[in-house]
Amino acid sequence: MIKIFHGEDRQRAKQDIVKFLGPDYEVIEGGNIAPADLPSIFLGHSLFSDSRSILIHDLSENKEAFAKIKDYLNTPHQIALFETKLDKRSAAYKELSRLVEIKEYKAAQDPNAGLVFDIYRIAKKDGKKAIEMLEKIKPTQDPNMFLGLLISQAAKDYAARQGRKEKSALRALSKLDIDLKTTSFQPWLLIESFLLQVPSL
Repeated sequence: MIKIFHGEDRQRAKQDIVKFLGPDYEVIEGGNIAPADLPSIFLGHSLFSDSRSILIHDLSENKEAFAKIKDYLNTPHQIALFETKLDKRSAAYKELSRLVEIKEYKAAQDPNAGLVFDIYRIAKKDGKKAIEMLEKIKPTQDPNMFLGLLISQAAKDYAARQGRKEKSALRALSKLDIDLKTTSFQPWLLIESFLLQVPSL
């Protein structure tokens, strides 16, 4: 049996691959497989067993070999293909999607992702409330990345309405960016100070 696993959440994919293959399996790099190797991988037996468990990494990058997988659906082995990137537009993928089970593992969504963008919107009216919201996500955020999100939100505001408040916010964020890069002061305290200033900019 052949199954294809792909996507960004490698941890969940690995867990399901182990469930499918069991704890002991062979690992083969797909980029090293020549089409002539496929019969021995998919149909060949080992010295100790007629049935094998095999994990093949990134076979889809080897287009010639990947296109021939459909010829080995009768394999007596348990074979998992784990693909880092899988081109769903390719003819080989479209054909295989009708013939074998394909499981996609999307990256887990950060439940705080929307909150990051809401913080700047709230800060424009209530800096203290924005800081309370910030406290919830600080453990999972990098201050410099968070600053980048604040800048992107302020830039969107400026593109929509080029008023005094929008210009002042961009100037204050520019100063904050310099401060974060040049001082040893706690970065989150600098960001909190900015959030408190936003309503009066």
